[in-house]
Amino acid sequence: MAEESSKPPAPAEAVAPAPKAPVRPPDAKENFRYIVRLANTDINGARSVVYGLTTVSGVGVRVAESVSDLAGVSRTERIGNLTEPETEKLEDILSKLGDLLPPWMVNRPHDWETGADMHLYGSDIELRLRDDINRMKMIRCYRGIRHEQGQKVRGQRTRSNGRTGLTVGVIKKTAIAAAKAAKEEEGGKKEKKE
Repeated sequence: MAEESSKPPAPAEAVAPAPKAPVRPPDAKENFRYIVRLANTDINGARSVVYGLTTVSGVGVRVAESVSDLAGVSRTERIGNLTEPETEKLEDILSKLGDLLPPWMVNRPHDWETGADMHLYGSDIELRLRDDINRMKMIRCYRGIRHEQGQKVRGQRTRSNGRTGLTVGVIKKTAIAAAKAAKEEEGGKKEKKE
């Protein structure tokens, strides 16, 4: 019996905490939605319209304010309180932003293929960026070559920053000492040959 008492007690099974239910905001309406699907993005329904729209990539605060104003929706209204037609109107305006916003406000002014002012959002941004980089590589422009080599593209310093590979951590004193030692060895070998 003494042997049984010396054994440590078996550890209790670790129980994962239950996921917390989303908190319903105090000003939530009857038809409140916790998650709103807009432009292939899940938006937290408790956020205001402006800050909820900023979760869509390519939409910042300023563009989100313009979209809510063009849709006739209050900027401070929770996005989960919006009705289905209001969210559809928001998405419709997002798709037409290139025509509705001034050219200085869009993120792709004067597109090189079409010449139109466009505002990209969602997965279109990554697709267009990849296409642009591939086009630069194909035409062998300077920026395309820098992309291929993995070097800095926009004229930054490369001597001291962005070092990768064997050049990292080179110290001048040790490099100079190693070069001096190599010269001395070469000098000694030449004297022996003569």
